[in-house]
Amino acid sequence: MPWPVSFGKPLSLVLTLLFVQGSIGLLFNALDINYWRCKIKRGRTCPDADVNIYFYNSEERYRQRVDMRPDRGLSYSGWDPDKKNVIIIHGFNGTERKSPMTFIRDAYLNRGDYNVFTIDWEPLTFFPCYLSALSNTRLVAQCAAQFYSPLTHMGARADHTHCVGHSLGAHVCGMISNHLTTKMYKIIGLDPARPLVHRYGSDAFKLTRDDAHIVQVIHTNAGLLGETAQVGHVDFCVNGGRMQPSCTREGRRIRQARCSHFMSACFFAATVSNRGKRFVGVPCTSSCRPLLPFGYGKTVSMGEHTPDDARGTFCLRMADNKRCPFD
Repeated sequence: MPWPVSFGKPLSLVLTLLFVQGSIGLLFNALDINYWRCKIKRGRTCPDADVNIYFYNSEERYRQRVDMRPDRGLSYSGWDPDKKNVIIIHGFNGTERKSPMTFIRDAYLNRGDYNVFTIDWEPLTFFPCYLSALSNTRLVAQCAAQFYSPLTHMGARADHTHCVGHSLGAHVCGMISNHLTTKMYKIIGLDPARPLVHRYGSDAFKLTRDDAHIVQVIHTNAGLLGETAQVGHVDFCVNGGRMQPSCTREGRRIRQARCSHFMSACFFAATVSNRGKRFVGVPCTSSCRPLLPFGYGKTVSMGEHTPDDARGTFCLRMADNKRCPFD
């Protein structure tokens, strides 16, 4: 999120003005709104040309676009009802086909026991269109829910299906349950977006622990581009949860924050394999301060291998020597 101002009052003022400007526009327009090449979707009808869902399987490794029309099914695409399912949703100024989201996709494909689905809403969330992206999360969640329901009706077990979202994508995961009769089983939010959401977003439009039976959140830029703890049933603070060590080389503070924000996806991808069980946290405060020195206290694995009954906030250290690409 490369805002051309520093954090603090200037950023808050700019974002507030954009919010007010957008709100006024919404009051006086019944159709889609376009500004700065940005698009605010007014409709809530799916399928939508700007929201695409893709399917990957570990055998063929190429993406297939999922046909969202009601008379179409997944059986032709190689979807295996005996496998678990993961739905991956990118955030602001992102796309499903570039890093770091591809790291998560490939980590699941390498396991071999998952059907992998990605939701791409790039046309609705590119820079500098953060305001419109916030509004468009409602449509993306609607389309994701209309995909999720047929998936479960075809035989996908709810407790074997989870949503992984980064930044605004984490909030989209949370909003899916607004459109379901039964909330999702598990959501993993990767540094859920904070700008404007924490101040203006109601619980219906952001990730909370009420959105799924199990909500896990990984913090890498808490309080800046990412929400502060504690959001989920279990939260993990990596390397203090606020600014990642390798990102301090990025120069400007906004670049450091953006780098740290994207590191949540890389850290999570590292936990997906069976070797990921070694990434464990120790209990800490909701502000990411350890209760005991590292190496003491009950440990809990982060990410894919977190026990379903884990509760609380945990801190851990992870090496980030290899910079996580985010451009």
